[in-house]
Amino acid sequence: MNARIEARVSHRFKASAERVYDAWLNPEKVRAWMAAALRSFGLAGDIRRIEIDARVGGKFYFSDMRDGTEATHWGTYLELDRPRKIVFTWIVAESEEANPSTVTLTIQSDSDGCVATIVHEMDAKWVDYVSRTETGWAQMLHEVECLLT
Repeated sequence: MNARIEARVSHRFKASAERVYDAWLNPEKVRAWMAAALRSFGLAGDIRRIEIDARVGGKFYFSDMRDGTEATHWGTYLELDRPRKIVFTWIVAESEEANPSTVTLTIQSDSDGCVATIVHEMDAKWVDYVSRTETGWAQMLHEVECLLT
């Protein structure tokens, strides 16, 4: 197995853990927060496909248009423990399928809502992308917060 590295971000939500968890598996909500996150980075937010089979072993597929090219992201749900944890593989190119990244979203309830933490474990060859990956996930968490408030 190749050496692995991690990108890690956390976000405090005023929403319940259940609402945050559900926002990651509901196709309409994913479409909304993903489009908003893309727009925040100066992209069109032109979401083409959001497919979610929210069960362990189920697949997801997301795509959006970027400069005339369709950007794709897909993977498999490895663990679904509502409202505490979602674990999934994250793939952006067929060449990554043999050694995919793994993303773990943990959600901890507290008296004011919850704290969500994303740990994106990836091949060490992506070390130069850790900061960019953290920025992307942080923005997605922010947009989930905006959607839920």
